[in-house]
Amino acid sequence: MTPRGRLVTLEGGEGAGKSTQARFVVAWLEQQGRTVVQTREPGGSSLAEAVRGIVLGNWADGVTPETELLLMFAARADHVAHRIEPALRAGYDVVCDRFVDATWAYQGAGRGVADEHLRALERLVLRDLRPDLTLVFDLPPEIGLARAKRRGDTNRFEAETIAFMERVRAAYLARAKSDAHRYVVLDATRPIDEVQARIAQTLGERFK
Repeated sequence: MTPRGRLVTLEGGEGAGKSTQARFVVAWLEQQGRTVVQTREPGGSSLAEAVRGIVLGNWADGVTPETELLLMFAARADHVAHRIEPALRAGYDVVCDRFVDATWAYQGAGRGVADEHLRALERLVLRDLRPDLTLVFDLPPEIGLARAKRRGDTNRFEAETIAFMERVRAAYLARAKSDAHRYVVLDATRPIDEVQARIAQTLGERFK
């Protein structure tokens, strides 16, 4: 029987450098002889990528917190069913740029959606699936938003207020504090090579 693969997720606020570091994680795992699937949320499957365009769009009437939450979990349900779970069952590692922690941070802490709704949808969509390791890239919101703005073509999350992103940051740090085994917090203000050295150390310790 093929051993189940491992799910590594990367989390953090806007401009934290998750996409760059996701490629580093993939390369590190592949150097260990692992087969790796790199993906992202919202998105990752054809239907979920279509939903991503809706979620990130700037709509004239706005998007209610409940609508945003349901769209995120709809995309995640398809992503898990058609991309993540099949890869894990085949023994592949999956590296995902954002996952369910992002919903707790953005729609929960950021938008104020009640925990009971988040828990109900998490149980429905994920059942017992949880990441084996979650890397949280932490930095002050003003730095992250400035980085995102320099990239250009900002989406509506990158256009959020500092206060919103402070709530998101606080939620990530609180979740990381609640489970020191699954979460590792990384200082995303440090030079890329320093951050990558810490990532490599973490992966080496967790996935010997």
